[in-house]
Amino acid sequence: MNLPASLMTSLSKINSFDRDAFVQVHESGEQVVSVRLNPLKPSIVNGEWSIYNQQSATHHLSFITHQPVPWSSSGYYLGERPSFTLDPLLHAGAYYVQEASSMFLEQALKQSVELDQPLLVLDLCAAPGGKSTLLQSVISKESLLVSNEVIQTRVNILKENIIKWGAGNVVVTNNDPTAFSKLHGLFDVVVIDAPCSGSGLFRRDAEAIKEWSEDNVQLCSQRQQRILADAWNCLKEDGVLIYSTCSYSSEEDEEILDWITSNYKVESKKLKVEEKWNIDEVQSTAGAYGYRFWPYKVKGEGFFIAAFKKKEPADQLRIKIKTTQLPSKQEATIAANWLKHTDGLTFIKQGQNIATIPTQWNETIQYLMQELKVRYAGVEMGTIAKNDLLPEHALALSTMISDSVIRVELTKEQALDYLRKNEITIEIPHKGWALATYNEHPLGWMKLLGNRINNYYPKEWRILMR
Repeated sequence: MNLPASLMTSLSKINSFDRDAFVQVHESGEQVVSVRLNPLKPSIVNGEWSIYNQQSATHHLSFITHQPVPWSSSGYYLGERPSFTLDPLLHAGAYYVQEASSMFLEQALKQSVELDQPLLVLDLCAAPGGKSTLLQSVISKESLLVSNEVIQTRVNILKENIIKWGAGNVVVTNNDPTAFSKLHGLFDVVVIDAPCSGSGLFRRDAEAIKEWSEDNVQLCSQRQQRILADAWNCLKEDGVLIYSTCSYSSEEDEEILDWITSNYKVESKKLKVEEKWNIDEVQSTAGAYGYRFWPYKVKGEGFFIAAFKKKEPADQLRIKIKTTQLPSKQEATIAANWLKHTDGLTFIKQGQNIATIPTQWNETIQYLMQELKVRYAGVEMGTIAKNDLLPEHALALSTMISDSVIRVELTKEQALDYLRKNEITIEIPHKGWALATYNEHPLGWMKLLGNRINNYYPKEWRILMR
C-alpha cells in the first residue's frame, strides 16, 4: 500500500503517531468486520444473537462469538466477512454493517446528554445511515431524530436504511446545511459526521488513497467550518454538538476544535474512556478534548470525535403551521386496523399516502415538512382504495405492524427469491395481503391469490447477486 508521503509527514507531528505501526497495519491486509444489532428487532437462536454465515455449506446460522465492540452496547466483531447481501436478516433490518470505531458515537451521546428525556436530535450529514440508526437505538422512544443528507442521490439509501431499521420517531430530509440555520434553537443535539479527506479508511478502501491530497484536506477543512457555521443557530442553549471525521489530519480534527472554540461560546466535553480501549485522548491548542482512533491501537479504522455544549443563548423559534393535511375519520380507522396500537400516534396525509407520526412531535414534524425538503416522516402506511389499505413497504418493516396480519415464513432460498423479486410458489389457504418473513422478521408484502402469489418487494431494492 503506497501511503502518501505528505500524509505521513503531517502525521509525524502528532504525538501519539507511530509510523512503523501505522505502515504495518496498512500493509497487513487485515479486514476488521463489525455489525451493530437492532434492539428493536432481536434475532435470537438458542438464546444467542446470530446472523447468517454465507460460507456455511449447511446453511446454519453462525453465532456471533464473545467479541463485542467494547464501547458499544450492540456492536459485535465477526471472525470473517460473510456475504451480507445474501443474508435476508440484513434486508429485514435486524442489524447494520458498521465500522467499529464510529460506534463510539454512542459513548459521546450517553456521556453528554440525558437520554431518558425526550430529545430532538439532528444528524446533519447522515447517509448512508449508520450513525442515524445508532442514534435511533440509543435515544428514547419519546425522542425524535431528524436525519438529513444534502446529496439527492445519497438520500435514497439513507431513507432505505431508516425504513429497514423500523422505528417511527424519525424524519428524513434532503437539505443543504444552510436550510437549518433558520431553525433557531430547535435541536437538543446536533451530530455532524463531517465530509472529510477519508484517510482513516485507507485500510478498508485503498482507492481512497488515490483521492487524497493536501489540497483536498484544506478544502475539507473549509467545508467543515461552513457546515458547522450553518448548523450552529439550530442548536439550543446548553445543547450538545458532536463532531466527527474519518480523517487523521489535524487540519480536520484538532484545528477544527480550535475553530469552534474561537468562534463560539462552548464547553468542551471530556469523555470517560477506559484505558483498555486504547483510544487516544487529545487536546487542541485551545484545550478542547478530542478522541482519536488509530487502527494499530484499536480494533477498527481511523476515526476522530469530540463533543461540545453550547454556552450562548439561541433565538426563540416561533413555530407556525400554515396547513395540515389529515386523513378522514374513515381513512384513519382503516389505517389503525393495521397497527398494534394507536396510542401516542397521529395520522397525517402526504398527498394520497397516509403516514403515522408521534403525536407529541406532530407540530414539530408539520413545521419541518413546511420548511424543509422532507423525504420521509414517521412510518408511511399506504393509500386507501375501495375501503382497504394498499400497504407501503415501510409499514411491513416497521415495529408497529399488527400481530393479526397474516405472516408467511420463508426458507432462506425462498427469502432470497423474494428479495430478488422472483416468483414464489407456496400453498397458502389464505387470500389477501401477507407479510413475507424470515426467522420471523418481516421482509415485505406479498398478495395471496389462491393459486399464485404476487411479490410486492420494491423493485429498486431487489438484490441482483446470485
